[in-house]
Amino acid sequence: MVTEKNAEGHADISTLSFEKALFQLEEIVQKLERGDVELEESIAIYERGDALKAHCNRLLAQAEAKVEKITTDSAGQPAGVEPLDPK
Repeated sequence: MVTEKNAEGHADISTLSFEKALFQLEEIVQKLERGDVELEESIAIYERGDALKAHCNRLLAQAEAKVEKITTDSAGQPAGVEPLDPK
């Protein structure tokens, strides 16, 4: 699989798996916490981190929508499925 890159050489966020996006987000948080990056780079990586966070949230919401709970009838037999966390 070819990963598309943007002008800064970063992988296109929309193509990242949850795990890869989370890893990149953790790296950004570590850099910002160390405080050893210049202001302009801090702003750029913060913006990428914000986009990564939004991407991770979308992927989690999609995964949660796919997870279902098996319901049972009065005899304890499987009777169907319903959303895991109905709202």
